[in-house]
Amino acid sequence: MIKFAYTILYVPDVTRSIQFYEQVFGFVRKFVTPEKDYAELDTGDTTIAFASHSLAQNNLSAGYRASNIADRPFGIELGIVTDQVEDLIDKVWEHNGTIVEQPTQKPWGQTVAYVRDVNGFLIEICSPMH
Repeated sequence: MIKFAYTILYVPDVTRSIQFYEQVFGFVRKFVTPEKDYAELDTGDTTIAFASHSLAQNNLSAGYRASNIADRPFGIELGIVTDQVEDLIDKVWEHNGTIVEQPTQKPWGQTVAYVRDVNGFLIEICSPMH
């Protein structure tokens, strides 16, 4: 069996990161280590998880490139589907996220916007495909 189970974002502050996703998207904490260096959110079928930079450095001996809000985003995004794209854009802004692209109606009828979380990770917020 093969199943895509989770995505882990390496962040400077796990608590701040999960608070952003709780406050903006309404996700609920599923698991947090006592050290608060790793956490998972209940987001549906696929989990979004966060690991501290120090934990990630312990796991990856050759290192990695950390996300930085001052740099352009990585060539990857998290996709969040909602019937209320504009409302979520407002929440992102209220909770110190960054608006990259305002909501746009695509030719196929979907509304799509792009934001960055407090760590600079790219998120697509879009309406469902019908």
